[in-house]
Amino acid sequence: MKSTLSDRQAIWAFVLGCVAVTIGVVAHLPMFAMARAMNYRLAGMPMDAPMLVGMGLIVAGTLVAAWGLLPRDVAAQRAAAADIVVAAPEDAALSPAHWRLMAVLVVALVIDVMKPASLGFTVPGMVAEYGVPKKTVSLVPFFALAGTVTGSVLWGWVADLYGRKATILLSAVMFVGTSICGAMPSLAWNIAMCFMMGAAAGGMLPVTYALLAEMMPSRHRGWSLVLVGGLGAVGGYFAASGISAVLQPIFGWRILWLSNLPTGLTLVLLGGLIPESAKFLLARGRVAEAEAVMRRFGATARRGAAVVAARDRSHPLTGLHLHGKLAALSICALSWGLINFGLLLWLPADLVAKGYSVGVSSRLLAESALIAFPTVFVAALLYSRWSTKWALATMIALTLAGLLLVLRLELAGSGSPVWPVALLIVGTNGIIAIVLPYAAESFPLRVRARATGWVAACTKAGGLLAQALTISGIALSMGTASLLAMIPTALSLALIVWFGRETRGRDLRELDG
Repeated sequence: MKSTLSDRQAIWAFVLGCVAVTIGVVAHLPMFAMARAMNYRLAGMPMDAPMLVGMGLIVAGTLVAAWGLLPRDVAAQRAAAADIVVAAPEDAALSPAHWRLMAVLVVALVIDVMKPASLGFTVPGMVAEYGVPKKTVSLVPFFALAGTVTGSVLWGWVADLYGRKATILLSAVMFVGTSICGAMPSLAWNIAMCFMMGAAAGGMLPVTYALLAEMMPSRHRGWSLVLVGGLGAVGGYFAASGISAVLQPIFGWRILWLSNLPTGLTLVLLGGLIPESAKFLLARGRVAEAEAVMRRFGATARRGAAVVAARDRSHPLTGLHLHGKLAALSICALSWGLINFGLLLWLPADLVAKGYSVGVSSRLLAESALIAFPTVFVAALLYSRWSTKWALATMIALTLAGLLLVLRLELAGSGSPVWPVALLIVGTNGIIAIVLPYAAESFPLRVRARATGWVAACTKAGGLLAQALTISGIALSMGTASLLAMIPTALSLALIVWFGRETRGRDLRELDG
């Protein structure tokens, strides 16, 4: 009875926190609405009392929601879960529960990816409204990406503490709260809120992979991770460019941040369809719930001597081959960050500078994302049916070809950017969909999490480097930027070909022998 009462209190605390955050965001909307006559420009306007109260409600609501999700007796529960391994049978069939989980996590990743993808579409509007140079406005994406680096470290710890589902829900609550970035009247407030937005987004992808890896049957793990990651990436970019094309000409750049309110609340509501990790439930003593989850997903749990013996057999590989693989994947991830958070973020502003309107620029990029959409399924098929190594190498090669076409477009001075950008989006979406699953399948148990985490961090580091160039005042043309991005991209392709190993159909325990 006591446990049931505690669980009910936790649920009501989470609901109360969500309501407080939502009210806090809504308190900022009258200021935005009053700026309609000024084309929704708020620069220089003072923050009124409802906005200040709303910010307090957002902070308090987030803390209350976190308290509601926080498990009790954390230390004892973590100790109880230390030697539990939850895994699906190798040949288990996919059930409706698996497909439902994949669909919900795709939506979660679309919402997650569209936030950093929106950064490039907001830069021209911020430059015009605040009357500052582009390198100053570049502090916004720089701190947003710094937030994702922080979030990547933070959310991994939170996922172990709170559980997979709880982490996704808390991230969604923060998404809702950070939508007030669209109502901030000063650039400094925009920078601060975008850092928080990045921190909320930083860990969604690793947590998603962790949840899927625990729930999917082993023989379906590879393609499902690639498909969910790829659909989330291309869907997020398409959503960002689509919202920009449809709504930014009417409401200005701020609508891209205010859209966090409905999308974040959507993710909170979808949380009911996301199962909690069985390992987390077992650690909390909720055995019946854990068994129900495992039955739905065909999973099993092991504890004790068998797990210890498996751990004792594992040890990190050493030598040139291990470091070569890590270098290859790290440079690949760094290249992706340079292109995705550099070249593709600069592209909308570059198109506007060439005479395209904001609406036309956004429409061209949305068309490119639409062209790239079917290739996600191709990437999943290649990864699961052909070759994990050569699927990644193919996506790197496509990215390299896209960079060459962008360079050619810049040198020619005319032509449609749709196909060059589409090829870049195809390649980069394929890379980000494949590189993390491939990293997880390429390293032995004791270094697997660290290696995969490092590769994930490199994707953000590439973006930080790209934005640092802009902040320092180094203005690169699209041609120069594409030429510079070709160097690490080509190097990563060569290293993948040399050091990469096939992992399709391989028992990962072989890496620990």
